[in-house]
Amino acid sequence: MALAPILSWENLGLIQGNGWLFQGLDINIGPRDRLALIGRNGAGKTTLLKLIAGLVDADQGKRSVQPGTRVVTLEQDPFFTGFDTLLDFAIHGEDAPARHEVEAIADQLGIDLSREAKSASGGERRRAALCRALASEPDLLLLDEPTNHLDLAAIDWLESWLQRYNGAFVVISHDRTFLTRLTNATLWLDRGSLRRKDVGFGGYEAWEEEVYAEEARAAQKLDAKLKIEAHWLERGVTARRKRNQGRLAKLWEMRAQRAAMVGPQGAAKLAVVADDSKTKSVIVADKVTKRFGDRTVIKNFSLRVQRGDRIGVVGANGSGKTTLLKILMGELQPDEGTVTLANTLDATVIDQQRSRMAPEMRIRDVLAEGGDWIDVRGVRKHIQGYLKDFLFDPGLVEAKVGTLSGGERSRLLFAREFATTSNLLVLDEPTNDLDLETLDLLQEVIADYDGTVLIVSHDRDFLDRTVNITLGLDGSGHIDVIAGGYADWEAKRRERTVGAAKKAKADAAPPPPMPPRKAKLSYKDQRDYELLPKKIEELEAAIIRDEAALSDPALYTRDPAKFASLSDAIAKARSDKEAAEERWLELAELVEG
Repeated sequence: MALAPILSWENLGLIQGNGWLFQGLDINIGPRDRLALIGRNGAGKTTLLKLIAGLVDADQGKRSVQPGTRVVTLEQDPFFTGFDTLLDFAIHGEDAPARHEVEAIADQLGIDLSREAKSASGGERRRAALCRALASEPDLLLLDEPTNHLDLAAIDWLESWLQRYNGAFVVISHDRTFLTRLTNATLWLDRGSLRRKDVGFGGYEAWEEEVYAEEARAAQKLDAKLKIEAHWLERGVTARRKRNQGRLAKLWEMRAQRAAMVGPQGAAKLAVVADDSKTKSVIVADKVTKRFGDRTVIKNFSLRVQRGDRIGVVGANGSGKTTLLKILMGELQPDEGTVTLANTLDATVIDQQRSRMAPEMRIRDVLAEGGDWIDVRGVRKHIQGYLKDFLFDPGLVEAKVGTLSGGERSRLLFAREFATTSNLLVLDEPTNDLDLETLDLLQEVIADYDGTVLIVSHDRDFLDRTVNITLGLDGSGHIDVIAGGYADWEAKRRERTVGAAKKAKADAAPPPPMPPRKAKLSYKDQRDYELLPKKIEELEAAIIRDEAALSDPALYTRDPAKFASLSDAIAKARSDKEAAEERWLELAELVEG
């Protein structure tokens, strides 16, 4: 029997500008729903989330909330003005969480809440907002792009917290891995209507294709114009996915070629390949070391970047990613070693700084300096046709930048920067504020780019789809050079951690005899103490294996029963692993006591 909803909207409608943004929406959120809210930039996802939270007044509809339900929102851009410190922000207001609860979460997230709010970085502000939201003990948690500005360790921590969380949540995110691991149902906001399907994000793309295919068949039968933007008719979702599958196959070939060039210590070999390696190499780093005071950020790093490489740079905030990028681009000199750049290197840097696009400027001004034509890497194109390539309605050519959503501004920035001629493309956190269709488009553009690409990102799925080499920084100065994407780097780290643990166990001296204890472990306790570590390892391996199988985008369509069974198996394995870890810690305390 289905549980009664804790929050619902009936016949929800909102007017924006001269018309309805959406109308007649019905929403029901159950006490254990984990909902992915999906939709293109500009569809109204953030606005809908605010309506669910009760922060915006609707033009029609009735909102109902079960008495006692606590609804908490993590906004995309929290308002920090007027607060002296991050702690002041986290504990302000009548409904603020207890200080000790906020500080407990801050310790786990590794954030110093005594930092001045006005000088805090985007990542520090996002962590402070998370501390406030999660410590508030919500029954319904509304998350707007929660992984923006977070590093990989913080994202992993947030995933673990949400997996243990007993309430409901609705999340807007561009992070496919995050959505696939956490959601069990999908809300799709599309052209003013809202669809719901009780399948997590892992099954969303197959569902989306089914919906568009059905609409196309209905349009043919009725001989009517399909109510869908022109770019969907010309660049259908299914066709794009098929093209991306071809690009992924090419990417795997590049990874295999690169794997043959990567040495066993994780540094790229500087050997000459079959053709002229001197003309193919665009950046050569040889035994590079960089220090800041007593801290070594990069230590003895070597890499030959070939023309056409797609290189991802990953690591925790503060591990040295920006420093490495500047050294590879010649903007910062190493303390030891050399970096040699090709004489013909010409870089385009996209760092999400939209300040160069003033709100009062028209799209025409940004792209074509007020004209009708734009030079796209030496080819002259009409501005309206070029806009369609970047998923804009050609009729928006006169629209002001200030009227665009954050994701649309990012897309406009891409359109402008990709038009310039270059042979090195540097992308610094390019996926922030983007919708899933724009991420697909960005994947296409990167795959078709003739030059070399350097990407700094925390988006695991995006890296797996785009790069053939991953540079992984651990903060100690060591840099892994892995042929492959984020998943390959994770596997390498896991293999190294397990190996180090086994070696430490083998090298460890025999433990001293245990002092006499007043109470002995029972036979069952002793057996659990000895066997649980192996069981935990087996459960962890099962989770990794099943998550890898679940990441197949075609699995839901091909075998929905297997998709469901894998999802259930992962959830059970995580629960069993958590219980086993708690049991072993209890026994370990008895042994030590």
